[in-house]
Amino acid sequence: MDFQDFLQYVPNLIPVELPAELSHIKMAPKERIQALKNLDVEARNPRIAAVMMLFYPKNGKTHLVLIVRNAYNGVHSSQIAFPGGKYEISDFDFKDTALRETNEEIGVLPEKIEVIKHFSPMYIPPSNFLVHPFLGIAKEELSFYPDVREVAGIIELPLSDFLNDDIIIETTLSTSYAIDAVVPAFGIQNHIVWGATAMILSELRDVLKLTFEQKI
Repeated sequence: MDFQDFLQYVPNLIPVELPAELSHIKMAPKERIQALKNLDVEARNPRIAAVMMLFYPKNGKTHLVLIVRNAYNGVHSSQIAFPGGKYEISDFDFKDTALRETNEEIGVLPEKIEVIKHFSPMYIPPSNFLVHPFLGIAKEELSFYPDVREVAGIIELPLSDFLNDDIIIETTLSTSYAIDAVVPAFGIQNHIVWGATAMILSELRDVLKLTFEQKI
């Protein structure tokens, strides 16, 4: 989709009611759904994080940026994610966290991003994080400067590919819930995107499709 056309839809994104769990569950492993039943997240005193779902123009077309995390001794090693990270006391709010972390991880300055909408928080049991996703727009082409300590690579996903139903697949993985589990995922540029990132992407995708249909 041409970026200028995409910008015409942006005001219509703001009032859209978030589908939350209805979208998340589409891309949730069955074992995760079972594990989260009757779970009192507040009682677990989760750590807080925020991520940025950042759209921007590249060669006139709308793209979404994702990152490949570095390999490390942790539950999110080498996974595909949004730029973002842990809330710090010095952050004014969770939006500020997402902007700061995006700058730190991929080198995009906060003033280049217009934050449009706060999406549904996502709880991640293995790491005990409650993640707050934000939709942001950069209106100019971007250069990325990944933090080599945290980011192994950048994925620039065209919006047209993201909205294509062929991107949704099933794959077999060993997760924190089960060994050799069949899980829904997104197949993105030879990467398998599953778990919390896929669930957040699912809500983003549903909101975009709903907005585009309403505009038409």
